[in-house]
Amino acid sequence: MSETVSKDRTIRVLLIDDQLIVAAAVRRMLEAESDIEFFYCQDPTQAISTAKEISPTVILQDLVMPELDGLLLVKFFRANSDTREIPLIVLSSKEEPLIKAKAFGLGASDYLVKLPDRVELIARIRHHSMGYIHLLQRDEAFRKLRESQQALAEDVAQAEKYITSLLPKRITCESLVTDWRFIPSAFLGGDSFGYHWIDEDNFACYLLDVCGHGVKSALLSVSAMNVLRAQSLTGCNFRDAGEVISALNNAFLMEQHNNMYFTIWYGVYNRITRVLNFAGAGHPPSLLISGPPEGPISCLQLESNGPVNGMLDDFLYPSESVTIEPGSRLYLYSDGVCELHMPDGGMWPFDDYLEAMSQPLAVGENALERIQSLGRRIQGGNPFVDDFSILEILLH
Repeated sequence: MSETVSKDRTIRVLLIDDQLIVAAAVRRMLEAESDIEFFYCQDPTQAISTAKEISPTVILQDLVMPELDGLLLVKFFRANSDTREIPLIVLSSKEEPLIKAKAFGLGASDYLVKLPDRVELIARIRHHSMGYIHLLQRDEAFRKLRESQQALAEDVAQAEKYITSLLPKRITCESLVTDWRFIPSAFLGGDSFGYHWIDEDNFACYLLDVCGHGVKSALLSVSAMNVLRAQSLTGCNFRDAGEVISALNNAFLMEQHNNMYFTIWYGVYNRITRVLNFAGAGHPPSLLISGPPEGPISCLQLESNGPVNGMLDDFLYPSESVTIEPGSRLYLYSDGVCELHMPDGGMWPFDDYLEAMSQPLAVGENALERIQSLGRRIQGGNPFVDDFSILEILLH
């Protein structure tokens, strides 16, 4: 299909007829029409190649020609990928219903007994040509959309790869063991998380979720994560969770970052005192699971008592503390883990999520794999509509 045709809407008529007198007559009928270009092919064996060369918007074709039967030529036009969609008007001296039926059955778009009235011929040429031009324009728009979507998908894939490369390596040491799962949504959300030793006794962990989806959300998420990794908030005590989030709030005010904000939960665990200092900004509560693997199990919600980060200038976020029992498991997660869309249109109740997280683990069972599999079942096997991010820290 011609890209030029789709842009300038020029009507291009190709007549295939062995009689020069017919060609001359059709040419005269069309010569006063400034938007119609006329092309002629006398040899039916060259019809396909001629049509490929000039890209007509409509073909006028005789049925009775030497060397090649007209009905067979109609069949050839419809079998060829380059000419299959081009409107084809049969011009025939025969007014027989059976022949008309055969022509339409083979793919003819219209049938006229030659020579038709000039007004009628031009009207049919315009009608079929404009329909074909609109088809070309639609296909061109779809092609550009596919190219744009492909380019976007490639950008998202690169961003996803970059974010994944920044996620922390899993840790196994005397004090703790870390594990995590990160499944980006199709449009890439704004989740990121991390952990590191501030010093030999204090271990920081955090998970944040930027509003919206796409590359811009991911970039802001990475920026905030890099600030926490580098501990580059001036004058901030990174052992005080409330102070960290307060400083982070002022560093990422919405009006300075395209009206975007994020939620976050940040905690600092001291391996000597076994105290976890934590604070949050509009984020789902982290869960502290304690008790023997076989049960009974205690599930404590470590609430996020503060507005989303970036909304209120100079807001002081409160920090809280909890003492950790040996063998406890701490879970940080985004709303993509607990706010799941069920096939019936409803949302998975948060209490059901808490119950699932509180279930004892079977021997050799991985809690993250269990909640990930459960999440897929809750959604009926559909992809996650938001980033699925969950971090587990086993505190010995």
